Amino acid sequence: MRFSNLLTLWFFLTVTNCVCASNIRYNPADTAHFYTLHSYDVLKYRLEINLYQCFQTPYPKTFIANEVITVKVDSALGSIRLNANTQSLAIDSVSLAGVSFTHLANILDITLDRTYQPGEVLDLRIYYQHKNVKDNGFFVSSGFVFTDSPPEGARKWMPCWDRPSDKATWELVARVPLSVRLGSTGILADSAIIADTIIYHWKSDIPVSTYLITFTSRTNFLVHTIYWHKLSNPADSLPVRIYYKNGENLAMIDSTIIPLTNFYSAKFGDYPFEKIGFATLDGSFLWGGMENQSMVNLMPGGYGDADLIAHEHSHQWFGDLITCGTWADIWLNEGFGTYCQNLWVEHASGYEAYRTSMNTLAGYYLAHNPGWPVYHPEWAIHTPTGNTLYNQAITYNKGACVLFELRYILGDSVFFKVMHDYATDTKLMFKNAFTEDFAAKAAEVSGQDLAWFFNEWVYSPNHPVYQNTFDIDSLGESSWRVSLIVNQTQTNTVLFKMPLEIKISFSDATDTIIRVMNDENHQEFGFVFSKQPKDLAFDPFRNILLKQSATIYGVGPVKGNTGFMLKQNEPNPFKNTTLISYDIATGKHVTISVLDSNGKILDCPVNRLHAPGRFRFEWTNPGLSPGIYLLRMEAGSFLETRKMVITR
Repeated sequence: MRFSNLLTLWFFLTVTNCVCASNIRYNPADTAHFYTLHSYDVLKYRLEINLYQCFQTPYPKTFIANEVITVKVDSALGSIRLNANTQSLAIDSVSLAGVSFTHLANILDITLDRTYQPGEVLDLRIYYQHKNVKDNGFFVSSGFVFTDSPPEGARKWMPCWDRPSDKATWELVARVPLSVRLGSTGILADSAIIADTIIYHWKSDIPVSTYLITFTSRTNFLVHTIYWHKLSNPADSLPVRIYYKNGENLAMIDSTIIPLTNFYSAKFGDYPFEKIGFATLDGSFLWGGMENQSMVNLMPGGYGDADLIAHEHSHQWFGDLITCGTWADIWLNEGFGTYCQNLWVEHASGYEAYRTSMNTLAGYYLAHNPGWPVYHPEWAIHTPTGNTLYNQAITYNKGACVLFELRYILGDSVFFKVMHDYATDTKLMFKNAFTEDFAAKAAEVSGQDLAWFFNEWVYSPNHPVYQNTFDIDSLGESSWRVSLIVNQTQTNTVLFKMPLEIKISFSDATDTIIRVMNDENHQEFGFVFSKQPKDLAFDPFRNILLKQSATIYGVGPVKGNTGFMLKQNEPNPFKNTTLISYDIATGKHVTISVLDSNGKILDCPVNRLHAPGRFRFEWTNPGLSPGIYLLRMEAGSFLETRKMVITR
């Protein structure tokens, strides 16, 4: 799941060899469609499953099922390969005259009775059993039976083409004890009671990716139903089905889900599916929430977590309506979900609450960045582990911050039109999107070439590290000049071209904001004023969330040339920002670092050759937890350390 006293503005560009890595743009077109192609298109999965014994002591994980997979042939086809986990599933037979099959190494390989030609449609009926094994795809525990399939876990409980790019319609016929309530993707078509058994029939005529299909059931589940009325047609309503356990408090979701759906629908188009569904599970559920299409699963207690509900519900647009084309595009799901969750914070609690939350996301990224890009091309071909794919710092937090930066670049009206037009693009709705699809939509709506933006923030790793300097000079005759040199020192990524906001404060307690484009390294900007400037703040509103920076001001010579000194930061303790001052007696290479109590360097805001003088800069906490830290200055043989305290 953020120029009233200006007489003249001049800038001077000094082009140097950038210390950053070469500016190589990943081209997702080279890899994005590689693994999405296969020789058939799955049109429908229809699963008949008997879960009755899974609810009986000792709660075995075994079931028997038969599945009909309807496929349309794309190119001449004599065999079909499906994903089917060999640890979990035992294939009994495939019902199509003349076929044979093998089930090895998690692949069900079916040799067809003949060669089928493009455009032909065939039904494969597969009879199989689920073994009594724990596989983290099919869960059974003391009255709970549910599935959870990200990223490729559907193959653990049914044969399928288990990649996000092939969406198909869904139908489920499930037999359970009479005391069980069972929900699934789509709408409840009907149910029938036979003696002590209830047969649920769920179906979705809206295509869905396999990892977004679920069924969720429990003995004595309770169901609370309310209705949401479409913004486009208030006379038309959809059921909101909330599955819960006795004793759960539904106050939060009951009061939130309708206004939340209205908010997202106004921003991104009407809620797109047949129903709105939520269920809380037990402790065996591995996540906080999972955005299964029209049937969100939540952790125990999830109905009291507004952020979690907002995150998962937003996925119905970004993740379910439009699903990532490959796992390299996962940020189109999780980065968008994290950002939309914070849009709801902005709507419900105000802009400052939104900014605070986004700053927290950025701080976590800066403290835990593993060093890979948002778009990792290898993931389009080879699926990484779940912990890597769903990495909090990159997939969620940096992905969300990319949208924050895009909003800053484009402005609110254009940004939200980009988001709306992307979510309502009929070429993408109920289908899949790749990162270049969103980039193209942003360029189309804004009328701007935004390749530079996506190259920096999505296709390249890491973030800018600014080591800036500024000076204030009197020009005489009531005229002053502020000179700012913007310097990026990162060596592990590209140069980040970005518009920068600069705040100039004056001696009469006024200030002004200036916006410039930083598109070269070691770039100098100059501003001339008719009244005396007092100070300069770089990116004062933290619109560039993902950065490390120090903007150093030479406040004068060292009096008496007495030596080197690192002064105590002010204020101390502090929460977000503090002022760091130091003296340099002679020209030296100076580093100022922030360390933890074990001596590990956590940030290095100053690392440069310094002329003599007295200097200061404002340091922003990059997401460190409250506690005691060390501030260390090194200049040649000089070494000085002070304690500083970050508070909550």
